[in-house]
Amino acid sequence: MSKKQDAYYFENFCECADYACKAAHLLRSWLTDFDPAHIHEKLDEMHDVEHAADEKKHEMLNVLARAFITPIEREDIILLSQNIDDLTDKIEDVLLRIYCNNIRSIRPDALKLIDVLIRSCGEVKEMLGCFSSFKNVKKLHEHVVNINTLEEEADALFIESLHELHSTCTDPLMVISWREIYAYLEHCVDACEHVADTVESVVMKNT
Repeated sequence: MSKKQDAYYFENFCECADYACKAAHLLRSWLTDFDPAHIHEKLDEMHDVEHAADEKKHEMLNVLARAFITPIEREDIILLSQNIDDLTDKIEDVLLRIYCNNIRSIRPDALKLIDVLIRSCGEVKEMLGCFSSFKNVKKLHEHVVNINTLEEEADALFIESLHELHSTCTDPLMVISWREIYAYLEHCVDACEHVADTVESVVMKNT
């Protein structure tokens, strides 16, 4: 396989990660100036991003199906592609939960979790940007460590958010709704860690 064909897979990973970053930033922007009256419009915009990410993933899988030789194992390409796609899906799921639970205002600690998510998505994108050559293993490892650290930060925020929720909210339905939303946000950061774990595994097998 030519270097150009090899590069295609790694470029596709980066492009898919860029959609996840875009989704995270859109979520932060919309929830900062939240207006329930416009939720359907925001859901459509978010779905457009998720759909574009899906199209990019399927494009790569079509190329993979015709490839004779690949730069890394096919199973790893498929797994990493799916993990990146799952990240974008989970970000969309947060907005869907806000809609389904009929949320009328956004709790400040949710924005703190989204900030961690944005940083984590940024680390994922940077990590994938230096993934192709395997030459700078130290830099890759730094990104993996940063993503793991952010996941721990999200876990701590998740616990504190639940404590604050149960301490201050007297509406049982809102408690149930926000517990679910916090969990979905925490799952998004977990999804970043899953991408990092997959990259680390591939690097270990190929260096």
